[in-house]
Amino acid sequence: MSSLTHADVVAYDQHRRPARRRKLLRNIGIFVLLAGPNVALLLIFVYRPLLLSFYYSTLQWNLGSSAARFVGLRNYAQWFTDPQTPTVLGTTAVFAVATVGGSLVIGLALALALNRKLFGRGIVRTVSFAPYVLSGIAVGMLWLYIFDPRYGLLATVLGWLGLDSPEWYTQSPWALLMIIIVYLWKHIGYVALIYLAGLQAVPQDLRDAAALDGATWWRTFRSIILPLLGPVTFFLLITTMLSSLQSFDLIRAMTDGGPLGSTTTLMYQIYLEGFQTGRAGYASASATILFAFLLVITGVQLKYMEKRVHYS
Repeated sequence: MSSLTHADVVAYDQHRRPARRRKLLRNIGIFVLLAGPNVALLLIFVYRPLLLSFYYSTLQWNLGSSAARFVGLRNYAQWFTDPQTPTVLGTTAVFAVATVGGSLVIGLALALALNRKLFGRGIVRTVSFAPYVLSGIAVGMLWLYIFDPRYGLLATVLGWLGLDSPEWYTQSPWALLMIIIVYLWKHIGYVALIYLAGLQAVPQDLRDAAALDGATWWRTFRSIILPLLGPVTFFLLITTMLSSLQSFDLIRAMTDGGPLGSTTTLMYQIYLEGFQTGRAGYASASATILFAFLLVITGVQLKYMEKRVHYS
């Protein structure tokens, strides 16, 4: 058997090089063809506005004005020293904790109920998820009539019980509670649907083994089902938190940030500063701060919460 010489190897490599180059170019072309449009859309509609927002935040610029003056970080300093900032952050925190926590708890309870073999279960699943796909403005306008303290449905029901309806529109604690209730009603179906998919993925043999060992329903849920739902809970915690902190439409339709700013979250403050007072530079600074908050919250969740999530 004859052995290959160095010259043979070099000649073979030179012969194969054009073929490898053509294969590489073909793979690059396929990647550009498939991923190129998505990358272009991300660059145009996500990263470009993000960079422009940061640039505008360094300007003293009124919306619609052709003149702008560079002020550096003055808008950020003004935001952190604004006496309204603690109130806005507090309202944002209360709204986020109530909506995220309520969505997860009530959504999981609804998913557990819908996971049972009940009559009309498919219809109930559809009805539960339907509010999530409705327009937030339409939902807000509908619930305004329900919460009307004089002629609303809720006032009528409370009247049957001998109770007076709170002034939902004009009293600050009730206005924020009203927004939270409507937000939960709109988003619980989405959380329940995701949890329901996770419950149906739990192996039945684990439940049967726990039942044979004499475990109660609560013990089975706490020791088997809930840990296996860890990845689902982790996913929902991130998505619901991001959705809550960016909520705008319900507040716009129902309270417009009032009364006396008691329902003005950081997201809604950006709208008020940018489109009502016209301070586009200050609004861009607020938007950049909100982006930083979202980035930090997501990073903390990814780093610390994922350690407690079991994927197998």
